[in-house]
Amino acid sequence: MRGLLRRVALGLAAMGLCWTTGCAGFWVAVNNSSSNGSTTNDSVYIANATAQTLAGFSVGTATLTAVTGSPYALGFTPMSVAVNPANSIVFVSGYNGSGIGVIYAFSIGTGGALSTLNNGNAVSTGTEEISMDISPDGQWLMGLDANNTSLDEFQIATSTGQLTGPTYNTYTNSVTGVPIARQVKVAPDGDFVFAALGTAGDIVYQLTTSTGLLTALNPLQPISGTSDNSLAVSSSSTYLYIARSGASTNPNAGLAVYTISSTGVLSTATGSPLAAGSQPTSVVVNTAGTNLYVANQNSAPTGTISEYGVVTSTGAVSLLSPATITTVSAPWALAVDSSGNYLLSISEAGSPNLTLYSYDSTNTGQLDFSTSATTGTGPVAIAATH
Repeated sequence: MRGLLRRVALGLAAMGLCWTTGCAGFWVAVNNSSSNGSTTNDSVYIANATAQTLAGFSVGTATLTAVTGSPYALGFTPMSVAVNPANSIVFVSGYNGSGIGVIYAFSIGTGGALSTLNNGNAVSTGTEEISMDISPDGQWLMGLDANNTSLDEFQIATSTGQLTGPTYNTYTNSVTGVPIARQVKVAPDGDFVFAALGTAGDIVYQLTTSTGLLTALNPLQPISGTSDNSLAVSSSSTYLYIARSGASTNPNAGLAVYTISSTGVLSTATGSPLAAGSQPTSVVVNTAGTNLYVANQNSAPTGTISEYGVVTSTGAVSLLSPATITTVSAPWALAVDSSGNYLLSISEAGSPNLTLYSYDSTNTGQLDFSTSATTGTGPVAIAATH
């Protein structure tokens, strides 16, 4: 029965439902990309659930080129993908034909090409990780359980990608309402871990990177009629950005901005929330920290990306003018490439379904279309090298 429910949930995701108030087991938009421009391989990886493949592309000057061997057949249904900070390993989570949660590791070679690690053996997680992120020291992988019961932590053997664990950290008693797993995000300084739980708000943990200890802090309680779907953290680890959906008449929907104190306390920032489109599913901050972007899955008749400017000295956020660009249908998740020159968007309904945008330097971060490509059917997750 649980496997049937998962497949029903996937069908709902393909139709773009449930983002206003949330649905249990719904596929989340996953993005786990930050950038520092330090890699020689500027690559992006997309997990395709329907095709059961992982597609890889090399990002060039306004170009997307499939890496050698792409798309890679997985033999299981992927749910999320993450690249480690050293840009040496790609982790892909999902579930196999028996409904068992798995995570596979792949090494990143020349030009972004992938090869299996650990003799192609997966870690059986016991749960299905709908979102993953990795601590900045590369030692700890955080997985958000798709069955809405836990934040799972794995220790990473940095030379082989082998995972040990998980340590289960149940969070259902720390929030109000029924948690709906959306996305996990580790702060760039490694001090805190945040997880968006849809209509149940967000959880906050303090992370001790030397031991992996997670200490639960006060959660961010839900706001009536909204769903917290996606998270981004400023490079200074002092601001948390939330893509929050809700009815068009709900004043709390849009891009929510919170300050993060040195002890992990979240406080609403001045001017928050800012307007976004219908059903915001993903939020990212650019490499320079000067702009934010939110993918709006259901901004009829196609889809949109909302664009914001950030005053780095004060953290103030404001909409650009124009405030949105039109995209292919149902933009689903966003990522920033390692050069810091491009934004990437995947679409669950578009064809082609991967779009590369550059930043218009004359328009304070406005996006310009560069090129597009087809990744495979059913893209659900994207991650780029850092």
